[in-house]
Amino acid sequence: MMAGKTEDHASLFRRIRFSVHDSVALIELDEGAERILILHDIEMERAKQQARVTQVHCPADFSPAEGLSGDRATATAQAVAECLRRYGVEVVAGDRLLPLIYVDEIRRVGIEVEYDPDLGVLDRRQKDKEEIACLRESQRVTEEVIERVCRLIAHSEANADGVLVSDGKRLTSEYIRMYVDQFFMERGFTNPPAIIAGGPPASDCHNIGWGELKTSTPIIVDIFPTDRSTRFCGDCTRTVVHGDIPDEVVKMHEAVALAKTEAIDATKAGVTGQSVHEATLAVLTRFGYGTRLPTPEDPDTYCGMTCGTGHGIGLEVHEPPLLDFKGPELLTGDVLTIEPRLYCQAIGGVRLEDMVVVREDSCENLNTLPEGLCWR
Repeated sequence: MMAGKTEDHASLFRRIRFSVHDSVALIELDEGAERILILHDIEMERAKQQARVTQVHCPADFSPAEGLSGDRATATAQAVAECLRRYGVEVVAGDRLLPLIYVDEIRRVGIEVEYDPDLGVLDRRQKDKEEIACLRESQRVTEEVIERVCRLIAHSEANADGVLVSDGKRLTSEYIRMYVDQFFMERGFTNPPAIIAGGPPASDCHNIGWGELKTSTPIIVDIFPTDRSTRFCGDCTRTVVHGDIPDEVVKMHEAVALAKTEAIDATKAGVTGQSVHEATLAVLTRFGYGTRLPTPEDPDTYCGMTCGTGHGIGLEVHEPPLLDFKGPELLTGDVLTIEPRLYCQAIGGVRLEDMVVVREDSCENLNTLPEGLCWR
């Protein structure tokens, strides 16, 4: 069983393909042949029309002998326990997000609860055609705004201080984030703060960027929105440089681009996330770059890759599996980001990120954007 709010529990949402603000509970019997959804009574008719289940009930349908609590969450958990008891269930497998209130009520009626770490994880990793189509569309829209942003930066002018100016306005990370937010709002997407990070602060991989953007400096554009209508995410990164490109940035970009190619070539069903990550590191090592976090003893010119090569993506931006050390075997239908990167405290960062679908003997790249530094 699974339980919770579908807006917070992506695996539960995927199971029933139904959004509701209140907590719901899903019970699957006979290996999923019988799927019982228990939720607030005012949502029942909508659920009967939309939810991918075989039965829809409210807590009152499974009221225990002592009656239901006046607290809605407790009443739902009590109803779940009573439903399981009536069906003669002796053991329940719960997923990693099963709230303790359900565990307590189920155990109270003498039913054992076991934890299944793969429930809602392995099946969710293997995307079906519908899900891949949703991801493809989300990535298409993400690429559209990334191209607009990179071209805006590339076609701006630099003032005497090296600050980028467009239509008389100084370009800042904040201004471009506002532009990105408006773009997505008009297209029915939600968007966490986009990473628009230039110069040395971008050497911190999750620094979203602040202040004025400057010429001859690598600027990371990393955008990861969610389509409101499907709930599937996009995630893409490009790096752009306005004006002259420093030699070291050219070298960093060459290494990252080749590492992305090698990682994509290594991606197929049956290989491990670790092996894909190792393919990335092999390229960066050949170029002379590090593969660890900098230490206080390192000079600010130390340049290296400080994290994994990528991650799964779907209803959430970050999902299993990881492309990193101890990363698991890849499955047909996994959708992944491949995003090698290099960071240097004296320069900033260079990052490229594509989205791929794992196939039996290879992978399909959903990206079409160019990956160069010059966007003029």
